[in-house]
Amino acid sequence: MSGTEHASARLVDHYARGAAGLAADEVWALEAHLEACRGCRDRLAATLTGAAPGLAALTDAVWADIAPRLDRAAPAPPRRRLTARLATWATPAMTPWLAMVLAVTLLALLLDLAGPGSGRISLVLLLAPVLPVAGVVVSWSRGVDPAHELTAATPRAGLALVLRRTVAVLAAVIPALLAAGWATGLTAAQWLLPCLACTSATLALGGLIGVTRAAVALAAAWAAAVAAPTLAAGRTPAVLRADGLPLWCALLALGAAVVLARRGAYAAWGRNR
Repeated sequence: MSGTEHASARLVDHYARGAAGLAADEVWALEAHLEACRGCRDRLAATLTGAAPGLAALTDAVWADIAPRLDRAAPAPPRRRLTARLATWATPAMTPWLAMVLAVTLLALLLDLAGPGSGRISLVLLLAPVLPVAGVVVSWSRGVDPAHELTAATPRAGLALVLRRTVAVLAAVIPALLAAGWATGLTAAQWLLPCLACTSATLALGGLIGVTRAAVALAAAWAAAVAAPTLAAGRTPAVLRADGLPLWCALLALGAAVVLARRGAYAAWGRNR
């Protein structure tokens, strides 16, 4: 449903009756459209009067109670445009956790620079694939963000919001990894492709079990299957060498394809836990 189209009578009627028979993506699209279309909101109000008179009476009673209070309430101070735009991409709860991720990157860099040299595994390379995953956990977690339930219940709390917060995480983590990779002599493809592939895999799996659970599961799998054996052996694993880059490209493409194919799953509140 584009901004120039209006909701059909079927959609409005079904929505007025409790969204019976509507798919989750249809409900999301209709609610997002109602935010900006006064005409469709008026049609919905008129439909509610006939389809659900009890609900219409309840709405009128609640509105009659709060309207005088709204008239007496002081208006909120206007937000700056930049602050308002940033609020649609990130949540304040992400700040300390992203700072921790950046601190881990700095610590890995310092250990790499202080290490014995070419005979050892680069900690920056080893941690790069899962650092954005940790940020994704924070960007969409009930336990960290106190406004999670409020945000997740809004009409726009679907794939677009998940992708925005993921981009915000990557915008903070990738420059730090770029600087660390340059300082340790790593090529960008060595850490960037695994980084993006693990992020896309998190989002793809998140459409099935929830973004937070998917991120925790992939981070745990990486620690058990790659990180621990690598630290024990003391050499770069095959998946992080140049030979493994085609595999990461395939994983990145597969994850992106799954996310696009299942984009409607992210409109359900429970999927994003």
